[in-house]
Amino acid sequence: MLAGSTGKHIAKAGRLGSGPALGPQPPSDAGAAKSARATDVRRLFWLLPAALLASLAWAAFAPIELASRDELFEIPPGTYARRMAGDKVEILPDRIDLTLGLNDVLLLRNRDDVPQQFGPVLIMPGQSFRLPFEVASTYSFACSAHASGQMAVVVSPKPEAGWPALQWRWQQWKKRWKESG
Repeated sequence: MLAGSTGKHIAKAGRLGSGPALGPQPPSDAGAAKSARATDVRRLFWLLPAALLASLAWAAFAPIELASRDELFEIPPGTYARRMAGDKVEILPDRIDLTLGLNDVLLLRNRDDVPQQFGPVLIMPGQSFRLPFEVASTYSFACSAHASGQMAVVVSPKPEAGWPALQWRWQQWKKRWKESG
């Protein structure tokens, strides 16, 4: 029996082209393509979070620069007439947020045909009034363009690099999104 089983092994090993091949074989084209796709997916899996992290790091640590330090608010024509007719006209927000060193100048433009009161200043039709702020604080003003007659200006300190700058950029993005939509 021992001789017969050895013969079978010799017979099997002696046949060419049958059974599994021994040693490394070149990959088939389908296998290579599948392996390349898997590698691409793994790279993408790591590349997307890395890009997101790099974007967040830039937003947190890059200097914040704006085209202008002015924050413009316009009183449109007919505001006073509409208010006198009983319309609840809200053209200016009850609260204006500014940031020192970035957008720290309030610019009010009166396009109405009557003078408008803002704090101690009377803004004539067609005129603009610029009010720069140098101290972070909350300011309250009498304002004839508001139904309530009052307006608050909140001036915040310039955000430091890191999380505060990231939060500031996020708030500005939300504000622009809200105004555009």
